[in-house]
Amino acid sequence: MKSVLLFLLIFTSFSLHAQESLEKLLKKHNTKSVPYISVQELAMPKTEAVILDAREIDEYNTSHLQDALFVGYDHFNLAETTKNLKDKEQQIVVYCSLGIRSEDVAEKLQAAGYTNVTNLYGGIFEWKNNNFPVYNLEEKETEDVHTFSKTWSKWLLKGNRIFKEEKEDE
Repeated sequence: MKSVLLFLLIFTSFSLHAQESLEKLLKKHNTKSVPYISVQELAMPKTEAVILDAREIDEYNTSHLQDALFVGYDHFNLAETTKNLKDKEQQIVVYCSLGIRSEDVAEKLQAAGYTNVTNLYGGIFEWKNNNFPVYNLEEKETEDVHTFSKTWSKWLLKGNRIFKEEKEDE
């Protein structure tokens, strides 16, 4: 019984610390110019939203949220993206790995007049960390999540971390 309680205490402490650290990371990189939506709220059946993936194509191809539209980040094209967004009042959720790049893309949508844009808090990492499914290019459920780099991999607590090896300085 003591070992179970100790495990729960450690797990809860770790989870709270991870959440605080994620909050700190997002505070450092984001301005909160775009409201967040939690992974739990997005996963609710009543939530009807267009979901936009603001990562790079190799990240999207590895895994993405179901029905997410790839819009990219480095080569994000507002005109091309808005062709798929007819109603400027519809709910739009933008996500990336953690919610940093997605804020930038969401800001561009807001500037174009879209009024119901949110940023997925913690991105696909938080989605997977909460045991929600991700899908590969064949739309089959997968455990793989592209974590961009080894450095960013620490934020993915569940699933298989996929990233290109970083080159050592010569």
